Amino acid sequence: MAKRPTLAVWKFASCDGCQLSLADCEDELLAVAGAVDISYFLEVTSAVAPGPYDVSLVEGSVTTPHDVERIKEVREMSRCLVAIGACATAGGIQALRNFGDTREFASVVYAHPEYLSTLDTSTPISDHVPVDFELRGCPIDRHQLLDVVSALLHGRRPNVATHSVCFDCKKRGNVCVMVAHGTPCLGPVTQAGCGALCPAVDRGCFGCFGPMEAANGDSITRVLGASGMSRPELVRVFRTFNAAAPAFATVSTASDGGGGKAGANGAAKGAEAGAGKEVPA
Repeated sequence: MAKRPTLAVWKFASCDGCQLSLADCEDELLAVAGAVDISYFLEVTSAVAPGPYDVSLVEGSVTTPHDVERIKEVREMSRCLVAIGACATAGGIQALRNFGDTREFASVVYAHPEYLSTLDTSTPISDHVPVDFELRGCPIDRHQLLDVVSALLHGRRPNVATHSVCFDCKKRGNVCVMVAHGTPCLGPVTQAGCGALCPAVDRGCFGCFGPMEAANGDSITRVLGASGMSRPELVRVFRTFNAAAPAFATVSTASDGGGGKAGANGAAKGAEAGAGKEVPA
C-alpha cells in the first residue's frame, strides 16, 4: 500500500480560528483524514509524528524573534507550505502595531515590558520564507481549504477565485448596499471568499479576505468619502484584519496624512500575491 502524504498544521501569532476551520469540516474531515496522515496538529491532538511533512498549513503572523527562526525550521521540513488566513498572509489584526510605537504599547499594557521579546512589526509568513500558496480570510473558508488540500494531493491548481466580493453579490442577486442605501462597503476592493455574506444581510463588506487583485484604492476612497465617511473613519475601516496588506495600508496611510509606520516593512509581500495565487519560491 502506498504511503499516504503527511500533513502538518502550525500556529504562529493568531487566534486559532483558521486551524479550527479545518476541524470544522465535519463529514469532509473524515475524507481528509482518510487521504493524508495528520502528523502534526496540536490544536486537535497531542500525537506528533516527526517530519519532514508533505504539506504544512501555517496559521498566524511572525511577531517575535523566535517566530523568525521557527518559521525557517517549518519551511525546511515542509515539501509544500501553505499560509492560511489574514494573519499568515497579511500580518493580521496584530499588524496594527506596524502603524504605531510597539514599545509605547508595551509600556502601557505590561508592568514589566522589559521581559517581553517581541518585534516592532507583525508580518506575513512570505516575508520570511518562500510560500507555495496563500489562502485568505479571517477566518478562511473551509470549502476553499478543502479544495487547496485536494489540489495539492492531486497535483492540480487550487480553484480559488481572485475576483471581488461585488462579483459574488451579483451571483447571489444581492441589492448593492452602497447604491441602494449608501452603506459603506469594501466589497469593490475585497477579494471574494465568504460568498458575500455581509451584503446579503444588508451590511457593508468589512474586507475580511483582504484586497483583491489590482484593488482601486483611490476610487473606493472617493466613493466612501462621498458617502460621508471622514478621514479618521476611512483609516479605521481599512485597518482591521488585513491592515498591513499593501493595498489597504496605502489607502489608510494616505487617509491618515501619511503618519505612522504605515506598513513600514512593506508588510506582506505575500499579501500582494493574494490568495488564489502561487508565490514564487
